[in-house]
Amino acid sequence: MCTALYFPVGGGFLGRTLDLEHGYWEQVTVTPAGYLGNRYAILGMAANRQGYPLYFDGVNEVGLAMAGLNFPHSARYAPDTADTVTVAPYELIPTLLGRCGSVDQAVSLLRGLRLCHRAPGPEYPVASLHWMLTDGARCVVIESTETGLHILDNPTGVLTNEPPLPHQLSLLKNYAHLSPAQRQNSWQQPQSRGTGAVGLPGDFSSPGRFIRGAFALAHATPTTQPVGQVFHLLNTVAVPEGCVRLSDGGRVITRYATCMDLRHPTYYYRTYGCHRIHAVALSRQNLAKDTLITFPLPEQEDVKWEN
Repeated sequence: MCTALYFPVGGGFLGRTLDLEHGYWEQVTVTPAGYLGNRYAILGMAANRQGYPLYFDGVNEVGLAMAGLNFPHSARYAPDTADTVTVAPYELIPTLLGRCGSVDQAVSLLRGLRLCHRAPGPEYPVASLHWMLTDGARCVVIESTETGLHILDNPTGVLTNEPPLPHQLSLLKNYAHLSPAQRQNSWQQPQSRGTGAVGLPGDFSSPGRFIRGAFALAHATPTTQPVGQVFHLLNTVAVPEGCVRLSDGGRVITRYATCMDLRHPTYYYRTYGCHRIHAVALSRQNLAKDTLITFPLPEQEDVKWEN
């Protein structure tokens, strides 16, 4: 249960929520250029497995950004082989962000790769994912299904989980009548506002969040504070604890929300436990290192007392 959205203001911003019942010891992580043979430095959220960054999302130093979202029913990968053109799902973000400076370059590289069924280690499952990729000029979704590898232009700038993007887009026509403008009906109180969006899904399902996110993004007003606007948009799809309960007793929450600035590669983030926006900028980081650089996530609310 995750949502990603691209806000096309200025150089562009990629935001996402990570909605899970547990974490993977993730931290904000910088991978310097040259590490693992990469051309570009990468900044994003990752779990560190024996020095290899398992990125959930990130932006590189030239403004190419990417996020992986759960795709458990539709994802299909090729068998794992020793072939040098195979890339595991956990390797895709560091591979594309580490080597490519634009969506077009990433698409060209993807054409020569095969996504294979391989996990990073016995403690992790094979990640069933699809991805959203943007450079501020183009936004695409990458899906590997039983019919092959698909690279799809995304006109909405929104991605959730299942079903595949073409099916999600087909659902939009059912909500074309919705509007931010006021609508009066005999059964509605005259003083009620927001009646133009009556019928907008309010549930936490992937299609519900896709429609809600697409509506909010389509009508969001450009502001002089786009980072704050992205977090407000992400609020519309956030999952409070207790609202999604799994059969095994797990409770899904929005573990973190992030906004990535593509023009000035910066990673803004906040967690379920701390709503203050934190930030790490590549321009402020010493990248002359040969190790990963990590920043632990804040988990306690930072309250500013006024008296």
